[in-house]
Amino acid sequence: MKKLIDQIMKFGVVGVIAFVIDYGLMVALTELFGVNYLVSATISFIVSVTFNYFASMRYVFTHKEGMSRRREFVIFVVLSVIGLLINDALMWLGTGMLGISYLITKIFATAVVMVWNFVTRKKFLDAGDAGK
Repeated sequence: MKKLIDQIMKFGVVGVIAFVIDYGLMVALTELFGVNYLVSATISFIVSVTFNYFASMRYVFTHKEGMSRRREFVIFVVLSVIGLLINDALMWLGTGMLGISYLITKIFATAVVMVWNFVTRKKFLDAGDAGK
């Protein structure tokens, strides 16, 4: 149980940094450059996922023996694309349909996608104790 808690804590640290990248870039693109909130949310999500891949696979999850880095990256990207679809759907629903500020909607969407990311990455990418 302690290992899982440590892993969740590391995931949280990486996630906070990724969130700052994601949220900061989204706000900058929308407010400074007039980019539509859905487009800026998509761009910022992709940038933060790139950071997240390298940080998560180095500090949070243990590489599965026998899985190529290419396959690992493809799985990470597929899971992230699903996360992006969840993110954008929640952004559209919250802001486009319910009229909630994109700044608030993004925080909620990030929390939902964070749970998706941890659970699916742990299941499909983490070797756990077998990788040590």
